[in-house]
Amino acid sequence: MPPPEKAALGPVRRDFSPWTNPDAVPLIRFENVTKKYGDFTAVHNLTLNIYEREFFALLGPSGCGKTTLMRMIAGFEEPTEGKVILAGRDLVGVPPYKRPVNMMFQSYALFPHMSVADNVAFGLKQANMPKAERDARVTEMLTLVKLDKFGGRKPHQLSGGQRQRVALARSLALKPKVLLLDEPLGALDKKLREETQFELTDLQVTLGMTFLIVTHDQEEAMTVADRIAVMDHGRIVQVATPGEIYEQPNSRYVADFIGDVNVIPARVESGTGNALKLKSAWTDAPIEITGAPEVAKGADAWIALRPEKIAISRDAPTPGTPNVLAGEVWDIGYLGDLSIYRVKLPSGDIVKAQVSNSTRLVERPITWEDKVWLSWQPEQAVLLTS
Repeated sequence: MPPPEKAALGPVRRDFSPWTNPDAVPLIRFENVTKKYGDFTAVHNLTLNIYEREFFALLGPSGCGKTTLMRMIAGFEEPTEGKVILAGRDLVGVPPYKRPVNMMFQSYALFPHMSVADNVAFGLKQANMPKAERDARVTEMLTLVKLDKFGGRKPHQLSGGQRQRVALARSLALKPKVLLLDEPLGALDKKLREETQFELTDLQVTLGMTFLIVTHDQEEAMTVADRIAVMDHGRIVQVATPGEIYEQPNSRYVADFIGDVNVIPARVESGTGNALKLKSAWTDAPIEITGAPEVAKGADAWIALRPEKIAISRDAPTPGTPNVLAGEVWDIGYLGDLSIYRVKLPSGDIVKAQVSNSTRLVERPITWEDKVWLSWQPEQAVLLTS
């Protein structure tokens, strides 16, 4: 008999949004937290809520403070000011081994002299779990991560992806309230990392646990997280779902950090948020945008435009088409599933446009030094004021 089909987890993730409920109580709360190392401030007066069963990502470049936040939950660091609250309990002064959290490191930190099963059982043994119960838990965890046939092997006999699964099983064995993931997939190759990201999200939903991941990989955060906090220099710049972060960034920093983007400097000429006209040095014609916040006439602003929103053609658009730029193909990046065109404008500025390669033809209809026209609809860009 074929194995029973696994139930789809999409409805669970789609309907999960406790942060929109004003009565929801967060599982983790950073309350006016500041962390200083001498004269250096790693975290600045930060407040953040993370909810039960949420897969939450702290995303940002090296040195932005994301790992410091995670270490304060784990108990490896204490806040200089403020509170770190977990399940209603202030964690300040609580030692790491008394916190209902576990941490999975990028290095995996497996014991090389122990078998896979013994590695998974280590924390259970330290917690004095009876042997029969311990053995059953190890079997359960190895089955969960699809390594039930590898319990007798040593870590060096496994692939990198399998060692990552052993570390995950060991982290989950004590069934913590929160699993902390510190760049957990950084050592895997790109294809295996992508596969493991989806496995992590399925596992998190199946277990109904709260996962907190620290990463500098924007694609990883966008794939696994229910919400993302984008950080910069110890501060949170924006907290939102992946779709909102990508489509509605609140600043040039977020727009530029998440995905690829063209940022066009401009000045508001006329109109309201429903239909603004802006002037830019990139083109003589006004740029039209809709759905923007109210901005005063004459104010400086920036237009964030994703490359995939731009149409590119060797034929001039029909008269009256809004937001048209003419230029010359300067560079082409062929990525297999898509091509990136870098188009040089008469102003000298470069605009990136993305085209899906939907056919198997290797010959490009648009190639180097072609004169092309770029265009986009007014609702496809985002107006930024900072």
